[in-house]
Amino acid sequence: MASNAAAPFWRAAGMTYITYSNICANLVRNCLKEPYKTEAISRERVHFAVSKWAEGKPEKPTVRTDTPEA
Repeated sequence: MASNAAAPFWRAAGMTYITYSNICANLVRNCLKEPYKTEAISRERVHFAVSKWAEGKPEKPTVRTDTPEA
């Protein structure tokens, strides 16, 4: 078994692994040169639809995205 001294530094810093991996991914994307940088940034965008259900039928879906609206 590993001791507390051998704990990963992201855990010692109070981060979750997901937070740590997101920070690392952003650093890698920012180090890329064009056109690869633009392609990588465009792949990280998230779009999804949420539908509430009433009386066994879905209502009109709401589309959500992480990109700011203009």
